[in-house]
Amino acid sequence: MSTTEPAGTGPPVCSRRGCRQEARWALVWNNPKVHTPDRRKTWMACDEHRGYLADFLDVRGFLRETVPFDEFTG
Repeated sequence: MSTTEPAGTGPPVCSRRGCRQEARWALVWNNPKVHTPDRRKTWMACDEHRGYLADFLDVRGFLRETVPFDEFTG
């Protein structure tokens, strides 16, 4: 992606800090102490960082589901 393209264009990028790989997974989560039960937030993950990001969210009780990005409708 060139620096002249508007934000939000091009393929989704992994949410792991410093990673610029194309995201292949949507990790759907919420923090029950902050968000209402129906609120959903999303992190994107490449294949390499899917486990790391999912574990981070799961240990805290935030992870709701992991969906292949091409099936994600959020």
